[in-house]
Amino acid sequence: MTKITTRTVEYPADGLTMIGHLALPAGVDRRPAVLLGPEGMGLSDVERRRADALAELGYVALAFDLHGGRYLGDPEEMLARCMPLLADPDRMRRIGHAALDVLRTEPRTDPDRIAAVGYGTGGAVGLELGRDGVSLRAIGTVNALTTGRPGEAARIRCPVWAGVGSEDPIMPPAQRNAFTAEMQAAGVDWRLAVYGGALHAFHHPPVDHPVVPGVGYHSRHAQRAWRDVVDLLAECLPVTEDLGA
Repeated sequence: MTKITTRTVEYPADGLTMIGHLALPAGVDRRPAVLLGPEGMGLSDVERRRADALAELGYVALAFDLHGGRYLGDPEEMLARCMPLLADPDRMRRIGHAALDVLRTEPRTDPDRIAAVGYGTGGAVGLELGRDGVSLRAIGTVNALTTGRPGEAARIRCPVWAGVGSEDPIMPPAQRNAFTAEMQAAGVDWRLAVYGGALHAFHHPPVDHPVVPGVGYHSRHAQRAWRDVVDLLAECLPVTEDLGA
């Protein structure tokens, strides 16, 4: 495990001042980087810890914000903000590009080696960056089997990995089929992992506030999904340099 440094970063997007979490690996050299998107509730310590874990692996990692520094623990408030956002690809892209600009301008980031990993709404943002033709090395998502506007998936220029719970009522089989059909028709190098018995947001530890129906933590699959994300990055965005002591 390497020594990392972290800091908050503020940047404008969606008419708000976003507050992201940047994690940097040891050293001073440029590194491959990961743009990390949160579930619809917004940026929390769960995503901050994931960014830190990626930095320990040698990546520059930015966990980006969706709601101007707010965490939306009220399900009705979260849906009221996220549903219009998910229905507006251009708005998602603007949020993604704003965060991506922050990550690219970080001196430790190799701007030619960036991947997007996201959960729920944050995963949908990553997919929209791909559909917008952004040069990424990989896109990894959990609970984000969103489909885009006709033909735009052909702009995706990197492998796409997606994970979903088999019992997720928010991403049911029909949604899975639509997503995989879109990826296949576009000629994308795609993979879908279905985690047996898991609900929506199965990767997210339990929270102390109400959640929408169909959400539930599954500890074994949460660990497996994280390993799958790390494996995706190792394949498509390897850290090849000697990290040192």
